[in-house]
Amino acid sequence: MHERARGRGVWFALVPLLLGTFTGTVTNSVVNVPMTEVLTGLDVPLARGALVVVAFGLTFAVLMPLAGWLGDRLGRRRLFSWAMGGLAVGAVGAALAPSLAVLVAFRVLQGAATACVLPVVMSLIASMFDADGRGRALGLWAAVNGAGQAAGPALGGFLAAWFGWRAVFWPTVPIALLALGATLWLVPRDEGRAVPLEWRGALLLTAGAGLLLGAGSAVPPLGVGSPFVWGSAAAGVLAAAAYVAVERGRPRAFLPPGLLLEARYLRSSFAVVAQMFSLGTTLLGVPLHLTVAEGRPIGEAGLLVLSLPLTMTVLAPVAGVAIERLGPRTVLRAGLGVLVLGQVLLAVLLATGPDTDVLLVLVLVVVGAGVAFVQTPAATGATRSRAGQTGAGLGLFNLLRFGGSALGAAWVALVSAPAPPAGLVFGVCAAVAAAGLAVTLLPTEPDLPVPILGGGRSGRR
Repeated sequence: MHERARGRGVWFALVPLLLGTFTGTVTNSVVNVPMTEVLTGLDVPLARGALVVVAFGLTFAVLMPLAGWLGDRLGRRRLFSWAMGGLAVGAVGAALAPSLAVLVAFRVLQGAATACVLPVVMSLIASMFDADGRGRALGLWAAVNGAGQAAGPALGGFLAAWFGWRAVFWPTVPIALLALGATLWLVPRDEGRAVPLEWRGALLLTAGAGLLLGAGSAVPPLGVGSPFVWGSAAAGVLAAAAYVAVERGRPRAFLPPGLLLEARYLRSSFAVVAQMFSLGTTLLGVPLHLTVAEGRPIGEAGLLVLSLPLTMTVLAPVAGVAIERLGPRTVLRAGLGVLVLGQVLLAVLLATGPDTDVLLVLVLVVVGAGVAFVQTPAATGATRSRAGQTGAGLGLFNLLRFGGSALGAAWVALVSAPAPPAGLVFGVCAAVAAAGLAVTLLPTEPDLPVPILGGGRSGRR
């Protein structure tokens, strides 16, 4: 009876973590639809106004490894609580911002707070749940991610249309404060550990990630031949190489490079990059095709594409249950196979036409199912790896997730003049997903034993 009560308590403790995840995901994309209203309200051109989106995204991405380390150092519950407070303060500041500079500054604060959410939540789930419940818990986490991706643009458009663009930030405040209060009440306290900061490694990893993501984000406006793009990419590669050289063999490395070569972590990382590349490409490429090539209204295109994140949301918990019965690797391979099929069908359907809305929705459901059955087992595999036992390792994993999505969007923008060639756009997606599947099929060394995380329930991992 005591064990069952404690089990229910752990599931209740998951609620504020899911609320925080949803808040961070929505905050990322809530300004995308009302961007025109933001630019008009602040009287700034698009070239400068784009910083409202870019400032959040880059801050969020590059700080995740460091945020994961902070969770280890300060305590994961404490850092998550601070992140909820930061999201609330950032939302108030953004809603009241008198100028673009102030708005961008508060978006940076929101990006930094959200950077603390994903690796810390994954780490808390891994510590609170044993192997019998972790798959279901991560399935719910993945479902909330999908719900946030679906709700963000729709919520931003609705609030801006009825109440003005400043209203898009206000819902974050009560939800973040609710998550903060529930965290202090329900989530078990964990103590920080004396994990030293190897500042050279942290700086090189952060710089490498920022330069590479910046280069990818700059391709659409500047072109693939831009000296800035190539210079940033080269500097990012050099920073990454320097990171490996500096950290290899160092006893107190920020994130030992050798841990990144463990089979579990490699499989999960390759799979999640392929999955997010396909997701980012589809969520941008399909609406562009419908509105530019077919002349559909924006609202109609948005409703059709909504079937993808809704499918992700519904099927993510199913993927969690499947993991517990079949194992994460089997579910991961099946998900990547479905994702390849969905991208091939999408390429054929949009390239050959004419198509029907019913067929398009069915194909988007297939793509959404593939995403759902990749995201959850990839996250499970990452948390079971030795790199995933560190906050920095989970931060890097989530950085790769975001980077895959950003590269997918950049790929669409690169080849979308005047309209995206559907066969090429989604054919490349199918190839990327197939490469991710191939990595999971390659023979690998046996997975290394995983130490049990502290700060939660003990049990079989």
